Amino acid sequence: MTQAQATSGPGYEKSASELVGVVVEAGPEVPAGRSQRKFLVWISYGWLLTAVGLAVIAPLLPLPSYATPAGLPRLGPGFDSFALLLGTDDLGRSELSRVISGAQVSLVVSACAGVFGFVVGSFVGLTAGYFRRRLDTGIALLTDVMLAFPPLIFLLAIASVVTPDIKTVALGLGIVGIPTFIRLARANTLSWSTREFVRAARNMGAGHRRLLFKEILPNVIPPLAAYLPVVMASMIVAEGSLSFLGLGIPSPRPSWGGMISSGQSALSDSPHIVFVPSLCIFFTVFALNQVGDHLRGRLDRTVRD
Repeated sequence: MTQAQATSGPGYEKSASELVGVVVEAGPEVPAGRSQRKFLVWISYGWLLTAVGLAVIAPLLPLPSYATPAGLPRLGPGFDSFALLLGTDDLGRSELSRVISGAQVSLVVSACAGVFGFVVGSFVGLTAGYFRRRLDTGIALLTDVMLAFPPLIFLLAIASVVTPDIKTVALGLGIVGIPTFIRLARANTLSWSTREFVRAARNMGAGHRRLLFKEILPNVIPPLAAYLPVVMASMIVAEGSLSFLGLGIPSPRPSWGGMISSGQSALSDSPHIVFVPSLCIFFTVFALNQVGDHLRGRLDRTVRD
């Protein structure tokens, strides 16, 4: 039997098909993607909506002022009245009223700071990733310098120069958040600017403005927007740290970090004074991280692909 007959007979064809089947069966197994933890996600959305809703309708609630005593000092949580539902602090002020007022401060500061860093950082990162060369090198160097500088030291320096209030704290936190968005926007711009549809638009005579704001920006914004809740969560922690150190929102305006600082002396006798605002920070930060993870899976095309 010749070699051609040996390689073209029915036995050889059968062996080849079996070999293909073996190769296909032995191929790599791709694990299925992890399903979203929908229960935690919807609970997180519910908590955030509740916190925002209570902060918005706070003037309409039957609660005393956050600066007015509502009962005896250091009362524990109880159902005697709506104002005393979470007890009182060391001065007899309603913990529920102060927690809701603190939500106004923490949520406003984190939202304003996050949006400021998002807008400025996205624009700067988009410009650097598109034009590259010397502009990209200079912006990358400035970003590295800002990231290398300790953010807490920067915030403490701002608080020592100007009088701390909601505007200055939000501005300082927003400046701290800019480098993160610059890096994220630059990386996404570098990726999208080399795509075929961008090259086609450039070959058809599209200018820089159209390429930046019509072709690249709509694809860069979704992953940045999905990352915004995570940055807001870090802003809440940073604002709480400043208020705990006495360099945040001045008294008597409550903030969650300031409430923890004022109640630390009564931690052994009345732990609810510290635990109530601490739990508010924990649940809010946890919810924002869950929402950010959920939005990233829904908006970021690289994750879906």
